[in-house]
Amino acid sequence: MSFKSQRIGLCSLVAGILLWPAVSLAAPDPDRIAVYVDQAKLVKLPAKVSTIVVGNPLIADVTLQSGGIVVVTGKGYGATNFIAMDRSGEVLVDRQIQVEGPPDQLVTVYRGVERESYSCMPICQRRVTLGDGDGYFRTAIGQAGSLSGQAAGAAAIGGR
Repeated sequence: MSFKSQRIGLCSLVAGILLWPAVSLAAPDPDRIAVYVDQAKLVKLPAKVSTIVVGNPLIADVTLQSGGIVVVTGKGYGATNFIAMDRSGEVLVDRQIQVEGPPDQLVTVYRGVERESYSCMPICQRRVTLGDGDGYFRTAIGQAGSLSGQAAGAAAIGGR
């Protein structure tokens, strides 16, 4: 192998390494809606949408609002789709929904087969996450429900 061919090979390798990040970044898919579990996203659709069908409502919920706005809420991990139709049944939109894990600083603790999730931003607090152990999940949900009930009661007393 000559010096010139080695130099061309090295230049090609360096160019490939430098351009790799730009080449590997794909443009976002306009037919896919990415949403985090337990969060919602607003999406604009044609105003004449009258019916929404969700492929798997355990993964995502899609609620039609006035003016062609839909609220897409991530309920479970995975992918599904939704179809928007007008009054005559014509399909106006057929889009994929990808529900992903939480974007916050999530810490997962395993105690044998039981799992607990904590949001650590900046102090670790219990975070109810799909897949947590049953006892941990029920305790955290019970505490959240109790707090919500107390807040509603206090608001009702204060509003008199």
